[in-house]
Formats: sequence, C-alpha cells, structure tokens
Amino acid sequence: MAEIKKLAATVRSGTGKGAARSVRREGRIPAVIYGGGEAATPISLSYRDLHKLVYAGHFLTTIFEIDIDGKSERAIPRDYQLDVVRDTPMHVDFLRLKAGQKIKVAVPVHFSNHEAAPGIKRGGSLNIVRHTVEMMVPGDNIPEAIMVDLTGLDFNDSVHIQALSLPANCAPVDKSNFTIATIAPPAGGAAAAEAEAAAAAAAAAAPAKGGKK
Repeated sequence: MAEIKKLAATVRSGTGKGAARSVRREGRIPAVIYGGGEAATPISLSYRDLHKLVYAGHFLTTIFEIDIDGKSERAIPRDYQLDVVRDTPMHVDFLRLKAGQKIKVAVPVHFSNHEAAPGIKRGGSLNIVRHTVEMMVPGDNIPEAIMVDLTGLDFNDSVHIQALSLPANCAPVDKSNFTIATIAPPAGGAAAAEAEAAAAAAAAAAPAKGGKK
C-alpha cells in the first residue's frame, strides 16, 4: 500500500496568475484540490515541505492527509509544475480520494533475484521495456510497486504482464499482454557466451601445469 503522509495547508482566497505569484512571494506554493463531487479548493503549501516531498521520490503515488485550517482532506497529487530554470515547485494539483474510488496511477516496476537468472549470470543484461505500468487501483490502497522475479530467466526470455501476480483489485489500463522486460544476450551473442563458458569450464577441469601425470 502507498504511504500516507500528513501535509499542512491553508485556504487561499485568490486564483489566477497574479494571486499565485503573490502566494509564492510569501514563501508558499499554490495548489488546488479537486474531484470527489465537490468544488475545487484553492490552497497554499509550505515551500520547504513541498520541495522535500517532491524530491524524496514517489510523490505522485503518495496519499496525503491534508490539514486545511483544521479540516482534513485525503488526496493524491495528479500533477505538479516546476520552474523551468530552477526546478523548484510552482504548483500542485491534488485529486480528492473518496471511499471505494478507483484512480489511474503509474505503478513502478521493481525486479528481484537478478543473481538467480542464468541469462544475467552468463553475461546477458536486463532490458526493461516498462519502468512503470498505468493501472486502475483503489484510491485507498495504491500499490507501491509491481514485483518481477527474474529467477530462471535465460537469454531472450521475456516477462509479460499476464504472467505476473498483480496487487488485489488492480488492473492494467492496457488490456494486452504487453512485455515488461527481456533478458538480452551479450554483444557477441548467445553462442559467444556459451563458448566462453565452455572454455572456462574446460580450463577449470584441466590438470594444473607442472602437476603429476
């Protein structure tokens, strides 16, 4: 499940570019909470708090309990804007989360057991086709990642989405059996890798030079 973090905010009275600039001059960042069948709520956030959260990673898959002048709203960031020169936060859009609501989220893909993949052990490489997968997930139970076990994978083997055990009540937006990753042979090809492995095995089996005959 995605981590839930607390975030303090205040209601801001104005909207538009002029009001947003005024908020930033006060050392705060303008934002808005929308959705859930309610009117949009313009808010402002601490620049320092938001900067840390954005650059800590997983910002767009983190659920926030936002305290708005004493009223709590559960929401998830849907978009944020950075200054094109300084890469500092400029604005955030939050989506309200209601009980039972499903939302579309890009869930990261994580890989495990690289050392148990014969293709990687023999010099191949993991070619990641999808670093994230867009999924419809419960708004109150967003998965942290899709896990891919590489055990047993050899040269030219592929991992497809339908072969994976996905988190409960979560489904990919793309309904095809798309590829997540493949094991690519080394630059010289599988035959070269096999020949190198055979030569290494033969060398290890040969009697030591100068030993007894």
